[in-house]
Amino acid sequence: MTVTPAQLPEVLLNVAVVRPVFLWGAPGIGKSSMVRQFAASLNLDCVSLLGTQLAPEDLIGVPQIVDGKSRFCPPEQIAREEPYCLFLDELNAAAPDVQKAFYSLILDRRIGSYELPAGSVVVGAGNRATDQALARPMASALLNRLVHVHLRADAADWLVWAANNGIHPWVVDYLTQRPDHLWSAPPKTEEPFSTPRSWHMLSDTLHSYGPDVSDEVIGMLGYGTLTAAHASAFRAYLKTVRHAYDFDAILKGDARWPAAPADRDLLYFLAETFRARLARELPADKRHASPAARKFAFRAKGLLVELAEISLEIAQLAIANNDDGSPSLPSWFLLEAARDLPRLVAARSGS
Repeated sequence: MTVTPAQLPEVLLNVAVVRPVFLWGAPGIGKSSMVRQFAASLNLDCVSLLGTQLAPEDLIGVPQIVDGKSRFCPPEQIAREEPYCLFLDELNAAAPDVQKAFYSLILDRRIGSYELPAGSVVVGAGNRATDQALARPMASALLNRLVHVHLRADAADWLVWAANNGIHPWVVDYLTQRPDHLWSAPPKTEEPFSTPRSWHMLSDTLHSYGPDVSDEVIGMLGYGTLTAAHASAFRAYLKTVRHAYDFDAILKGDARWPAAPADRDLLYFLAETFRARLARELPADKRHASPAARKFAFRAKGLLVELAEISLEIAQLAIANNDDGSPSLPSWFLLEAARDLPRLVAARSGS
């Protein structure tokens, strides 16, 4: 069971005030910033401890002799008199002895003789082992001391946030059209991948360059922050915005598919737009097709022929099955397309 960023504040408000919470989620989806925002909503200072940079003595403190007896003194940033939010980031990436040092703090809300002030909350966060991120097995004793909440990226939530936090209009507009590109699974190799954090970074760099940034620089920034496929699509989208490329013009016959090798990313993006339009406007049963849908289907078959003349591979992508293997387009349209362009459907069937 997962929650979205919009649902998380209510969960924390009802759970974190009575029991410590651990947030699981992929890198870059905003776990840390959400905890800080939650603390601010309660007018609490947020004290962040990074598990990977701690040693046990950083929590337990150093011994001090008081009246001939030793007493451990916890560090100043923890030992506060006013209630606060203690955020244990990357807790499950900490070394086992560091995780063990957190036991009493998480369950009993104390370290040695120091006890967290009433009204304080404890929230931990970490990535999952499946995210190709640094994560250690969490000991059962620690696991059982926490309420576990799984957070997922949500495009609708992020776009609402982005519209009010200065995210570049190009990024907002693109993700409004392609919300599925907000997040991608971390790759097994060392390469950029798309997350809300990486789109935020791209936005900052675009703001820094200003409106006159070149297509080449946009490509460099995109490939440096996003997955290759998303970077290519974003760059192509900006070409349509900045250089008046328009799929509707191609559909009406006022423009042709871009054929230059330098515009291959643009051709791919327009083919994706073509595919989405086909899936949206063609009915599953031809008998239910309106005159407008029949006219669109006829024009679409011609556009497929023209697209295949430039790139058979990209034309195949326009009619390819979905990722789960299910057909993306109605079978009646594919049969008619096969009559007009047999090699396109034959190549699709063989792939």
